[in-house]
Amino acid sequence: MNIKYRVDLSQEEREDLEGMLKGGKLAARKLVRAQILLAADKGISDEGIAGTLQVSGSTIYRTKRRFVEGNLDGALSDEPRPGAERKLSTKETALLAATACSAPPPGRARWTLELLADEMVKLTDHDDLSRETVRRRLAENQLKPWRRTKWCVPKVDGEYVARMEDVLDLYAEPPDPLRPVICFDESPTQLIGEVREPIPAKPGQLERYDCEYRRNGTVNLFIFLDANSPWRKVKVTDRRTNKDFAECMRDLVDLHYPLAPVIRLVMDNLSTHSAGALYDAFPGHEARRILKRLEFHYTPRHASWLNKVEIEIGVLRGQCLDRRIKDKAFLVSEIAAWEKRRNDDGATIDWTFTTEKAREKLKKAYPVKES
Repeated sequence: MNIKYRVDLSQEEREDLEGMLKGGKLAARKLVRAQILLAADKGISDEGIAGTLQVSGSTIYRTKRRFVEGNLDGALSDEPRPGAERKLSTKETALLAATACSAPPPGRARWTLELLADEMVKLTDHDDLSRETVRRRLAENQLKPWRRTKWCVPKVDGEYVARMEDVLDLYAEPPDPLRPVICFDESPTQLIGEVREPIPAKPGQLERYDCEYRRNGTVNLFIFLDANSPWRKVKVTDRRTNKDFAECMRDLVDLHYPLAPVIRLVMDNLSTHSAGALYDAFPGHEARRILKRLEFHYTPRHASWLNKVEIEIGVLRGQCLDRRIKDKAFLVSEIAAWEKRRNDDGATIDWTFTTEKAREKLKKAYPVKES
């Protein structure tokens, strides 16, 4: 007998389901069941629900039945599925996670699934354990012991926080053409030539290039980025000495921003990024003339993410430099074309991280807590 189940949601249940749909962060199956219940509560027929949501009649039937015979949580959740019991208990899974986080066996650089499976056989009463069982239990704890990532550990102290907030406050200020904020950095780039000419792409065949290449040396890129307007400038040099840095600063004040009384410069703590570099390169009166128009703002150590130009360098490498470029002349012409297009398109960096957000998200990093 085909039993009809009638769904009558309370106001609280209705609001809960509507909130789930607005959030949109739950599993797709759960969201579909919420839509089924809301539609059934409005009196829409099973055929109408099936046609609108593109679900089967059996799915609608089971969802309504589990709501009527049980409760809202039961209707939204998956029913227990038949299958073999989990091979590892809760305690054994915890032991596996602890083992994966420990030092690997002597002679091995890191744990593998096979090594962990063998180790768990030694530590528990299981006669055998598959690598897939180990992988699934590790995945539940978001562990991948065979992978690692490089990370610069910053020293978070009062100096770190002070520099961070100084830079963030600069970004938050209204644009002032007489006191522009310029983000500055540099990046080395290899010149790579082909040993054999690539074979161009054609229908049905990708471009092919030889894995062997010729290294033609390196050059350095000095990158300027206006924090508040669509302007960037890339200067290609053979080196990145004090003299090269000083010449970039002279270009900034004399060529790029000749009318600005003060230029506020955001940069990292590289040894060449200093006032002394200008005195190493120019006579005293010339160095002083340039420095009087510059105001240096340094990012914290190991916090290059605070410099907007780092984002721009990523765009430059992805859009222009992700290929083999054999000589400096061609590199300069390609970067100039990229730079002109970015400037003409009005491209800017959409920066949303503020001092207020830093105090909220990084509050544990502040040496003295807010009272």
